Amino acid sequence: MASEISTRKVPFVDLGAQYRSIQDEIEPAISGVLERCDFILGDSVAQFEEEMAAYCEAGFAVGVDSGTSALELALMAVGIEAGDEVITAANTFIASALAISYVGATPVLVDIDPNTYQMDPNLLEAAISARTKAIMPVHLYGQPADMAAVTAIARRHGLKIIEDASQAHGARSAGRRVGALGDVGAFSLYPAKNLGAYGDAGVLVTNDQDVADKLRLLRNYGSTRKYHHEVRGFNRRLDTLQAAVLRVKLAHLDSWNSARRNHAEAYSRILAERVAAVETPQSAAGTEPVYHVYVIRHDDRDGLQRHLTAHGIATVIHYPMPIHLQPAYADLGYGVGSFPVTEDYANRILSLPMYAELEHRDLEYVCDAVASFT
Repeated sequence: MASEISTRKVPFVDLGAQYRSIQDEIEPAISGVLERCDFILGDSVAQFEEEMAAYCEAGFAVGVDSGTSALELALMAVGIEAGDEVITAANTFIASALAISYVGATPVLVDIDPNTYQMDPNLLEAAISARTKAIMPVHLYGQPADMAAVTAIARRHGLKIIEDASQAHGARSAGRRVGALGDVGAFSLYPAKNLGAYGDAGVLVTNDQDVADKLRLLRNYGSTRKYHHEVRGFNRRLDTLQAAVLRVKLAHLDSWNSARRNHAEAYSRILAERVAAVETPQSAAGTEPVYHVYVIRHDDRDGLQRHLTAHGIATVIHYPMPIHLQPAYADLGYGVGSFPVTEDYANRILSLPMYAELEHRDLEYVCDAVASFT
């Protein structure tokens, strides 16, 4: 181990390895767009939308320019507006809360299940007020939220469900793809995602024709016919070049997700055998996670991260400061102690290298390095 400290490198994610594995498919797809010059809402966009809808077992898909736009437009399409409240998880990436703020609504946070990292449905009803109009479960880290419980509560209170599936492309809950389980689901297609573009991109899926129609209007200046505008829309269109890339990658997504699950199983098995001080992720019964990231917990997280860095191993913290402790959301009125599980985990979580092309010898090297610290 010591001899390898200065020479061996394990990246957190290796997009180059992924590109090399599909280069022969990617380059003709991009060239086709360049030859057609249909750069805005071109053929590849409609084709990707059709294929993504089928993949998610949904009626419709609508491509947009980012995952944040997807969340914002989803909220607008189901009628969320100024003065409303939307409940979401306290431990999510800030984009979930920002999208709620962008439509003039207020994010209401709830703490998480300590085993799955997902929104704790037992805390949901206490967070509902007369102003609550929707719940935004977040399938964080590629682990599905408890959609059966969330759906039951939403139906009981007449609330909309917007799934933030930005880290869960292809994950299943009770045999069904996430994203199509609520009123509308939003995916980020950021390059490092399980399904990632070569730049910013996003997509929404829904089984509601009316919602899909509203999304198409909103993403394209409120227009379905050039220079005729039915609503005050936006320029939030999915780029045709990105759609061409995504069509290629979508065909590989299941095999990539399967590789991620295999890596996660190997991590959990090896770490359980060698490292008592590390807590490994757990999945809820009846779910099929896709491990966008593999998150462990350790009481000396910062020391472990420094140790792994010294051994050439890249790690990331998802996320080091919860939303309610960010200066941007000080006005929500929460403080230290408001969400104890989220706050505890923010100090102890660490994401290890995870990507489909991760070699087993590198995975074992990571585990050896973790074991040598503890």
